[in-house]
Amino acid sequence: MQHRTIGELMTRPVVRVRRDTPFKGVAGLLADHDVTALPVVDELDHPIGVVSEADLLRTIAARPDPNGLSLPPAPVDGTLSADGTTAGELMTAPAVCARPEWTVVEAARLMDVEGVKRLPVVDEAGTLIGIVSRGDLLRVFLRRDEALSDEITRDVLTKTLGLAPRDVAVDVHEGRVTLKGRVETGRLVPVIERLCRGVDGVVSVEADLTSRFDESPRPAPTG
Repeated sequence: MQHRTIGELMTRPVVRVRRDTPFKGVAGLLADHDVTALPVVDELDHPIGVVSEADLLRTIAARPDPNGLSLPPAPVDGTLSADGTTAGELMTAPAVCARPEWTVVEAARLMDVEGVKRLPVVDEAGTLIGIVSRGDLLRVFLRRDEALSDEITRDVLTKTLGLAPRDVAVDVHEGRVTLKGRVETGRLVPVIERLCRGVDGVVSVEADLTSRFDESPRPAPTG
């Protein structure tokens, strides 16, 4: 099976800023390129952080109300500050990065663990080469049902498991896979389910599969 890599899904070229890019420069780039965050890089083009709309708004929210109607909110984690004027002062750091050879699952797990919405992508030298967002990862679920059915039949059932096409019928609707048929052994059923779930774009798998041989242990002879 050929899993889609982050290198295939990421956005490039990447709009980036340096740590000394001013507040208005960051805001302007976000608006001009219709993005919600930008990697912040050092002199070697290594990501050192990410500055987002949320980072800019946090700085604005920390300022006193110009009408004097309310006090600024109390800091929750000690980071709320009205003094940020550059990308380096505003950014969230360190940058949480991905590699281009990663799968969607690897990147999604890192986003979930770190609580981030996007990952700068770096090469072996740590140089920024792309950026991948949650929306980019979800693109694999836009694959046509026919493509999923063909990949499961060809790559999973035939090439990987050596089954004949007549053994298992594959039906895919809105990414939900239904398998019907008969296999040699019941032990193969969970393997088939696991491999099918690993196909990019599959939402769920329901297997209605029987085995040709009853593998339940025979009762011991009595008497």
